[in-house]
Amino acid sequence: MNPLPTLTDIEAAAQVVYRDFQPTPQYRWALLGQRLGAEVWLKHENHTPVGAFKIRGGLTYFDQLRLRGQLPGHVISATRGNHGQSIGWAARAHGVRCTIVVPHGNSTEKNAAMRALGVELVEHGADFQASREHAMALAAQSGAHMVPSFHPDLLRGVSTYWWELMCAAPHLDVVYVPIGQGSGACSAIAAKLALGRTLDVVGVVSAHATTYADSIAAGRVMEAPVSTQLADGMACRVADQAALDILRPHLARVVQVTDAEVANAMRALFTDTHNVAEGAGAAALAAALQERQHQPHAQAGRCVGLALTGGNVDASVFADVLRH
Repeated sequence: MNPLPTLTDIEAAAQVVYRDFQPTPQYRWALLGQRLGAEVWLKHENHTPVGAFKIRGGLTYFDQLRLRGQLPGHVISATRGNHGQSIGWAARAHGVRCTIVVPHGNSTEKNAAMRALGVELVEHGADFQASREHAMALAAQSGAHMVPSFHPDLLRGVSTYWWELMCAAPHLDVVYVPIGQGSGACSAIAAKLALGRTLDVVGVVSAHATTYADSIAAGRVMEAPVSTQLADGMACRVADQAALDILRPHLARVVQVTDAEVANAMRALFTDTHNVAEGAGAAALAAALQERQHQPHAQAGRCVGLALTGGNVDASVFADVLRH
């Protein structure tokens, strides 16, 4: 199976996605432009029905199962929140039982959102990788279908938001995309290739969860400890080999952002656009701001695309970020 969707695949996936919601907006925000010294377009994936881009992948994953006549009675997956909401939303639409494993101490509000979708929530492990391994064991024991965090059928749907942005702003020179398990960044690459664009795709990882940065540099999967307290959507301990195979040859570069830089970007997004961003959702801006600081004129005259990939941050966490 070709891991990257073609333009035909992406256009077909968009029709699946649009059964549930319309294309999300992308706006050229003047204050963000002033902040970065460039023309800036912000893609609002925080405006989907689950507040994050992941829903697109869940919808196309289940649609592909349906088309193949393989819809299961029960699915299991692991998440820090947004992937779980995506799978919960799509499972509910198809009448499929859904169990999601999250680590202990996961976002209270993301957990509540998943339960509201009918998800059976299981708390296990100290981080996402431990939850993922437990989910795989549960699926093997029960015979349920294990939904991975990275899969070509997920990429079909996720690619639609980058396709929307690149069609709306065809003159983009560079896009910044956070890397959790890799579906967002790989989908940006897929849309770029499908549309024949020459823009740079810059991957963004947490400086406190560096498996993808380390793995890309080493050319093989390198496990790395996770200590981020803010960017839970990027809190990955072990990179996915299939994602790595796509990212290594196609990313222009990888930028590492600290929790402090992410918090600053969350405040900037609220100040400049009055949108709430979770940690991973602000990582793209954090990376662009870091590069602006190191090279003040590097983005002058360029068109920059940023993905606000999600807005699902606990109220207490966001209040603390704004206070400081």
